[in-house]
Amino acid sequence: MSTEMKPIPVNAQDETLVRVQGVTRTYRRGGEEIIVLNGLTLEVPRGDFLALMGPSGSGKTTLLNLIGGIDRPDSGTIEFGGKHLEKMNDSELARWRSRHVGFIFQMHHLLPMLTAAGNVELPLLLTGLPANERRKRTAAALKLVGLEDRARHKPAELSGGQEQRVGIARAIVADPDILLCDEPTGDLDRRSGDAVLDLLQTLNRDYGKTVMMVTHDPHAAARADRTLYFNRGVLALEPET
Repeated sequence: MSTEMKPIPVNAQDETLVRVQGVTRTYRRGGEEIIVLNGLTLEVPRGDFLALMGPSGSGKTTLLNLIGGIDRPDSGTIEFGGKHLEKMNDSELARWRSRHVGFIFQMHHLLPMLTAAGNVELPLLLTGLPANERRKRTAAALKLVGLEDRARHKPAELSGGQEQRVGIARAIVADPDILLCDEPTGDLDRRSGDAVLDLLQTLNRDYGKTVMMVTHDPHAAARADRTLYFNRGVLALEPET
């Protein structure tokens, strides 16, 4: 992100940003092997707003972690903007992730001793940007989420909805290609949740950000362009009956 994120017409971006092909991910619980993703295939166009639904443990967060380069598949490929994530080493993934991915979590994970501005600036400390540029980008991100007047407030001085908006500002401060949102409204009341969903829609429609959102809430999923449902380790257009 330069000093300001530039609006990007979403309809001008129709290429595939994320391509997941034949991905399998299993975990071991004691002596039991649990298949979470079973040959999953998915394409996400640039500028998409996709909601992912399904029961707890169905693989929604696992998929976000794989696309964000936090986890690795047991088999299959994950292509992001033409780059194969499964071929990168840990250092390459970390550098790539800092430039291209913004994470938004249900719990805000803000550091209580830092101000809102300090929390938002954190991802930029890894970039080598000079301090004045980091401050400009931080101010721009807080302005975009409507919290420029709360820059010097610490998390304990903010409401839950404001904390989540600080989390969103932190996610967008490096101007990533995609926002991976794991239950971003799950810990908020309806009014605060709607404000967060409004902001995600603005980032998607006006700034061209690709959004993938895990949610259990049909009200939240209705804000997305489309919804896919996890069904026994694969994705479907309808929930399992």
